Amino acid sequence: MTLTAEKIREICLHHGFDDVGHAPLPEVWEASDRLIAFLEAGHHGTMEWMNTRAHERSHPNRLWPEAKSCLVLAKSYGPSSNPLEKLKQSHLANFTVYSQGDDYHDVIKKSLKALAADLMDLMGGSLKVFVDTAPLMEKPLGQWVGLGWQGKHTNLVSRRLGNWFFIGVILTDQELPATETETDHCGSCRSCLDICPTNAFVAPYQLDARRCLSYLTIEFDGPWPDEFRSLMGNRIYGCDDCLAICPWNKFASQANDLKLTPRPSLIDRKLSELAYLTDEEFRALFSKSAIKRIKLRRFLRNIGYGLGNEWRQTHNQKAHAALIHLSQNPDPVIADAGAWGLKQVVEA
Repeated sequence: MTLTAEKIREICLHHGFDDVGHAPLPEVWEASDRLIAFLEAGHHGTMEWMNTRAHERSHPNRLWPEAKSCLVLAKSYGPSSNPLEKLKQSHLANFTVYSQGDDYHDVIKKSLKALAADLMDLMGGSLKVFVDTAPLMEKPLGQWVGLGWQGKHTNLVSRRLGNWFFIGVILTDQELPATETETDHCGSCRSCLDICPTNAFVAPYQLDARRCLSYLTIEFDGPWPDEFRSLMGNRIYGCDDCLAICPWNKFASQANDLKLTPRPSLIDRKLSELAYLTDEEFRALFSKSAIKRIKLRRFLRNIGYGLGNEWRQTHNQKAHAALIHLSQNPDPVIADAGAWGLKQVVEA
């Protein structure tokens, strides 16, 4: 059965998605050239998995040769307030908006599987679902099907949803109609480039992950270069600055899935309190959370840098005590973070 664009949209919205685009897969894809340039420049840092599976990532058919079309779906996780405001409260742990609810990989994949089952019943064929774990470039696919455009911060921007949305992808071996394409609406705006605390954008539309706080707090293992520690502020898991400043967020909607809304246990958590978490307490606090993936070592390392920045600004004695505690940790990476924080006390 051939499905119309209207019917596909109806089914996708029924399954809780906020927008959808679909099209036959491109024969020639310029995103492949951008990927090669990104990797050759070393902008992927220590994320060697990007290099290892670059061939598969370069085009969806390298991942699944039988695929003919794709659906790209958006699900909003818009915050109820501006996350930039929390950067002013140096004693509080700042978690990126997407991480404050349940792990989006699990939430979105469950919805995608249910949607895929309905689509298979209606049109037959085979389908595969993806949520940010396979070697598939979701954002360029989102631009290909008209869901939005990749902004100067390299993230997907939508005129309907701003840039607060998760992306899910379904590949199918069936032919699907193409939705209307989208053009770049960034214009002369460079707010996302200028607000970046670490100058991670080497040029518009080009990110050097090695300088990005999201990469450093989540993907990078080991002690940070000194230049980024004081720039981190209280961002201990990810960074939302380039997303939060985007003017297209005036069209964004708040998350309507309770599983993607902030957990009460993560709201207004003090850095000085989180510094004392044991591994068992860490796993309990971040159960079913994306944050759990970085494990306790990286988490406490990040807390140490955040505490050093807090003490420099506030001279809070609880921050000082927590830094002493971290500096005595048997893990050298955590101890180094605590020692760095204490050095900020001396230099204050």
